[in-house]
Amino acid sequence: MMQSNYFNLIFKNPVIAASGTFGFGNEYKAYYNPSILGGISAKGITLEARSGNTGIRITETSGGIMNSIGLENPGVESFLADELQQMSSINTIKMANLGGSTLETYIQGAILIEEHNKKVKLGSSPDKLCTAVDIVELNISCPNVKEGGIAFGITCAGAEKVVKEVRKVLSVPMAVKLSPNADNIVNVAKTCEEYGADGISLINTFSSLKIDIRKRKAVFDNIYAGLSGPAIKPIALKMVREVARNVSVPVIGMGGITTAEDAIEFIMAGAHLIQFGTASFINPYAGRDIINGIEAFMKQENIKSLDEIRGII
Repeated sequence: MMQSNYFNLIFKNPVIAASGTFGFGNEYKAYYNPSILGGISAKGITLEARSGNTGIRITETSGGIMNSIGLENPGVESFLADELQQMSSINTIKMANLGGSTLETYIQGAILIEEHNKKVKLGSSPDKLCTAVDIVELNISCPNVKEGGIAFGITCAGAEKVVKEVRKVLSVPMAVKLSPNADNIVNVAKTCEEYGADGISLINTFSSLKIDIRKRKAVFDNIYAGLSGPAIKPIALKMVREVARNVSVPVIGMGGITTAEDAIEFIMAGAHLIQFGTASFINPYAGRDIINGIEAFMKQENIKSLDEIRGII
């Protein structure tokens, strides 16, 4: 009823766990079987292992949360050898969210993923290396350290540079994840499609600020943090609609989705797939509840396929 084919892959439903909020999937097995999900976007990885930011990393705010994690992760090689293999028991689409601090680190990370997948496909990898990456979700919201810390995805020129070069080394499908802080998110999305993106993921968190008035300083050591959760949904929904109407590749919509109703709104705005993130911190059963809720809505409304309502707004 909800099965669909995108990126030449079969998604059992459109519901994907967003990167950074679902770990590597196994953390939620105590609540429900993650195999029911359409996919899992693993915790963001970079070429090198990172310890993350200092100080407070996450705090609640009105209608959402703010985070300054700093892409803490084990690095691409460790992810491929360990965490990805731990995901092998989860029967769903596996997405690797790849970030970088320079163009070179993006390229080298992509090369390692490509080499890993080739070994798995040829059966020449060690026994434990049995799981391949199905999709690379290229996170271009990361700051380019060689350009004064401006994120690659803020401008069309920055997006072109990283998408074009990573596309050259990847054969696996690539969905590019966009920042809502882009100069013009529609133009950046069109640029990504032009230079090889197989899909567009949006949106990432909003740059935001919280101040401790007693200490008279910013709550986060890095001053600014990423805002996510229900508070950003109306803006995310608008951006997803705008992008979906201007690109021909599949759009993965996200930003404040906590219920099946939210997910359906994104599909009506044009999203082919959706991701839920902060919702899992509020309700660890969120993924299961969203899937069940969409199914119930389709039965109530006599909807045979989500294509009937996709992009109707």
